[in-house]
Amino acid sequence: MDVERTRVRRRFLPGIAMLTALVAGATGCTSGSGIGTSDQKNGGSTAAPAQPGKYRSLPQPCKAVDGKRLRAMLPASDSLTTEQREQLYAGTAEPSYDADRHVGCRWNAQTPEATLLLSVTFERVVSYDRAAASDDDKARQVYVRRLTDAHLPFPGPTASPPPAAGAPASTAPVASAPSAAGTGPAPGAPEAPVSSAPPSPTASPELGSRVLEGLGNEGFLDDKLGAAGATAAQARTVRIVFRTSNVIVTVEYSVQPSGPGRVPPATETQDKARQLAEALAERFNE
Repeated sequence: MDVERTRVRRRFLPGIAMLTALVAGATGCTSGSGIGTSDQKNGGSTAAPAQPGKYRSLPQPCKAVDGKRLRAMLPASDSLTTEQREQLYAGTAEPSYDADRHVGCRWNAQTPEATLLLSVTFERVVSYDRAAASDDDKARQVYVRRLTDAHLPFPGPTASPPPAAGAPASTAPVASAPSAAGTGPAPGAPEAPVSSAPPSPTASPELGSRVLEGLGNEGFLDDKLGAAGATAAQARTVRIVFRTSNVIVTVEYSVQPSGPGRVPPATETQDKARQLAEALAERFNE
């Protein structure tokens, strides 16, 4: 009897072991398949990170402006020695903790006619989460903040919408021209005094602070005129900011005449600053 039981046990044990192995394998395959599907879904929902910005480094700001342009913007006094002139046009570098992220240079010239200041700043913007925003996107956010601080409108169409169909066109009333007989003063009335003072000049709209077209990816010009004082002349400061890819460039040019009552011309001051900004933009495109 015991021998028979032993034979039955030997007959079924291999089958049970095989069945257990098959069940374990099926369970493992099902579990692995489920995890793989989940990973695939998670991987599909993750956005690919954006490519790094175009620029990985910055030029040396004190060498970014050519000598001929510096001499035109910052004329040296005749009393300066050769060494003093070289020092003037060499510029003074701004302190920087990372020369690949933020650098700048300043120049200062003083003549009997005016005091002139020039500064150039380069800032490379980096996104620390390129899956959410690229370097260019972050740089544009910085540019937009500068544009907003300058109280300038965003560039874009500003045309008013056309009138609704069928609506009558509004016409402004036209004032009738006075007759020749009614142009002179009434008989016996005193004549109005004629002012000899010239009309007050009005600033031309195209010379004020504005968005600039064709400078880098986007740019603007900010023109500020300092308050006039009894003994100090008004200083005009022109600041140009433009973005090229992931770099923000700032050019600031200030002119203050030596004597009171004099105002630096807007056209000349803006032209010099704008031409320098255009030369820097071309340098980045090289």
